[in-house]
Amino acid sequence: MTTTDLPAPSSQPRLRRALGPTALVLFGLTYLAPVTVFTTYGIVTKSTDNHLPSAYVVALVAMLFTALSYGAMARRYPVSGSAYTYTQQAFGGHVGFLTGWTLMLDYLFLPMINFLLIGIYLNTQFPDVPQWVFALAALLLVLVFNVLGITLVNRLNIAIVALSVLLVVVFAVLAIKELVTNPSAETPSLIEPFLPGEGGLGPVFAGAAVLALSFLGFDAVSTLAEEAKNPKRDIPRAILLTTLIGGAIFIVVSWLGALVFPDWHAFGDVDSAGVDLMAKVGGTFLTSFFVAVYVVGAFGSGMTTQVSVSRIIYAMGRDRVLPGIFGRLHPRFRTPWVAAIAVSIVSLLALVLTLDVAATMISFGALAAFSMVNLSVIRTHLFPRGGRDAASAGEWFRYGVLPAIGFLLTVWLWTSLTATTFVVGLSWMLLGAVYLAVLTRGFRRRPPVMDFSEKDTEPEPAGA
Repeated sequence: MTTTDLPAPSSQPRLRRALGPTALVLFGLTYLAPVTVFTTYGIVTKSTDNHLPSAYVVALVAMLFTALSYGAMARRYPVSGSAYTYTQQAFGGHVGFLTGWTLMLDYLFLPMINFLLIGIYLNTQFPDVPQWVFALAALLLVLVFNVLGITLVNRLNIAIVALSVLLVVVFAVLAIKELVTNPSAETPSLIEPFLPGEGGLGPVFAGAAVLALSFLGFDAVSTLAEEAKNPKRDIPRAILLTTLIGGAIFIVVSWLGALVFPDWHAFGDVDSAGVDLMAKVGGTFLTSFFVAVYVVGAFGSGMTTQVSVSRIIYAMGRDRVLPGIFGRLHPRFRTPWVAAIAVSIVSLLALVLTLDVAATMISFGALAAFSMVNLSVIRTHLFPRGGRDAASAGEWFRYGVLPAIGFLLTVWLWTSLTATTFVVGLSWMLLGAVYLAVLTRGFRRRPPVMDFSEKDTEPEPAGA
């Protein structure tokens, strides 16, 4: 069954094309959140023995190749659905479903992680209030904003990115001042944080695998193709810019942090290591300012992550890959409100899970999906179903060599994840395979396939 078998879409509400290139980049940056460098700062600094910057460099290089692949596929298929859409068109509905299902593990957990972090950091300032109270309040507020519409989310994104960038700049200035005015014998050399530690490259790649979740902002941009004014041009550009800008911020902040706070053993709590880092360079005032901005940034990231995953679920529900109720839009706000509620229910796990457990599970689906998108570029552009004329040398490089490098790098990072991550990730994939078997009656029927006509999206009125 395809979406062409469904009732004519003219009577249904449409996603609104309201986002230009700047809004798309702001969405991506808010999703990855410039302050997200502090999310796993303590965890990865500990695992790499204060070589967090080197792990970010590895992650950025790997993600740049994958970002180029996302851009190539977004240009070919400018619709919602992200990796699910791309692999479905390249390899068929079964592979597309399993890719989308695997990626959903990360997307479903990302909002939850942000709510969990809001609880952790606000609890450092208000220890008498339980963490779950803050987490639940943030969850409900994000749900309301998501239902009200993408335009409201975009306006909030501008303020959130501005505050996050301000915090990063203030931290950088005070960190440099600390290094100049209060040099310490324990301060490492300027290049030491970028070099492998005593454990070699293994811990660096393991850290980079965890940090891959920090770059999901570029994947999130691709989910807004049906709400972009010019998706074929603006989505690929926004994907690349989001990756470059976010990666640069992560590397600079982690490098300065490694210089001013070289002994990770002194962290009071690795989950909230950012508080110790801010206290070192700016005292109580900067710590309070950091917590405030971090919470705002986590709220914005939680909001944009929920926007993205709800649109993936909406696309799969519209296909009848998931129950059709998930493919419904709110008649007034034209937002996937049923999918948003479902994501909020999953996010309630923030009330019971710990940060280290959530962080170790979340990169599995992202790296698996990134690998499939790289392969999808090769299949779609060089070996499409039905064949094509011989590719030029430039096409072989752009659509063959570059995505092949991206594939190898993401697989390398994927194999660096922990055993627990693989148990959870493979269990989730198995559950998806069972569901797909039921959906297709033992794989005897083809799964639903999307119709990629532009009729499913209503253009933004002139002057809107």
